[in-house]
Amino acid sequence: MPQSIISLSHEPSGALLAHEWRRRSDVRHLYIHIPFCHRRCAYCDFNTYANMEDRMEAYVAALCTELHSMAHPQRAIPPARSMTADLTRAMVRPTIFLGGGTPSMLSEALMEQTLAAADAVVPLCDAEVTVECNPGTVLGRDYLRALRAMGVNRVSLGVQSLHDPTLRILGRIHTAAEAYASFNDARAVGFERINLDFIFGLPGQTVVQWEETLREIVTWGADHFALYSLILEERTPLYAQVTSGRISVPDDDATGAMYELAIAHFAAAGYVQYEISNWARADASDAPVPSHACHHNLAYWLNADYLAAGAGAHGHLYPCRYINVAGIDDYIAHVRARSLPVAEVIDLTPRDLAAETMFMGLRLNAGVSFAHFRDRCGVEIDAIFGAELADLAQQGLIERDDRGVRLTPRGRMLGNRVFERFV
Repeated sequence: MPQSIISLSHEPSGALLAHEWRRRSDVRHLYIHIPFCHRRCAYCDFNTYANMEDRMEAYVAALCTELHSMAHPQRAIPPARSMTADLTRAMVRPTIFLGGGTPSMLSEALMEQTLAAADAVVPLCDAEVTVECNPGTVLGRDYLRALRAMGVNRVSLGVQSLHDPTLRILGRIHTAAEAYASFNDARAVGFERINLDFIFGLPGQTVVQWEETLREIVTWGADHFALYSLILEERTPLYAQVTSGRISVPDDDATGAMYELAIAHFAAAGYVQYEISNWARADASDAPVPSHACHHNLAYWLNADYLAAGAGAHGHLYPCRYINVAGIDDYIAHVRARSLPVAEVIDLTPRDLAAETMFMGLRLNAGVSFAHFRDRCGVEIDAIFGAELADLAQQGLIERDDRGVRLTPRGRMLGNRVFERFV
């Protein structure tokens, strides 16, 4: 039997594993992890591996086998439930998201194999299909044009900085000029949905330097921006450099000022902030969620169920969360042995579901609607979190109306303080 259609055995090691858990036809979202990188970035704590390109063909073969094991025999994307209608007045689209690592390291042939297998899980024709691309690995317009032909309709470019010395400190393999060229190439071949990732609070970064970056990037005309404050992860080289004093990073006040500058600059340029770290172009100013919002992220923040495939991938199928084995060789070996490559299954309680629905949903500027919480959790929001919400409102961190609850501007600056109240 060809490896690409081997069915994987389902050993009962969690509440859903004994019930063909990953063949549920109601799941509309799929994450695929591509763990390969040319070089690990100094700040990265994701499940990524450098100098393992010789494993790519075997990895994609295993990945396609895992995806085939998820495919429902007569899969059809069901209509959206009410959980999203109250927020967007329309369904969140089905989504496929290839993240990493660096998915754009895959050759055209390997990418085509992966997407063909994904199509049996979530039909490409119905979905927002995103591929993360490193500007240093995008092989020009021919590669991007091929992605378009395969059904990819959204690309996310990890730019991170426009300051070349900082890019070198971070371990990035591209320059600012190459990032801009990759963006222009994506636009030239017809991508109408392009995201740019940036980080602020970087080593040596000043508020003035960050403002210059903001002035520049809003002129590019991207459809979506994701801006993240630098997080120093303990197991990374950058953490060691900062804690040893070899490199300095901006303090909390400077980082907060950078965030406020981003809010101001994107608003002035006509972008809508719809989540703490995300801005998008909007075709209609009165829409509750901008037209170019990332539906993959919306599904995550709405605490929807999603499937995941690949080494180290995390999936969520309430009442469980699952994590695949992390190592590339271990993952390939599990699949070749016809074994489900799941390392851990975490059982979730109704309280876990309620807490996650709150602290993820509050990241959205629209907040958590009473209807969405009721639909997802089966109970009224005040029945579980009435005391917490009253206290947070008294502190000026949240506000509520007849529709639901949301962070105030002050609450957005102190989001972690709010979120921890629900854990």
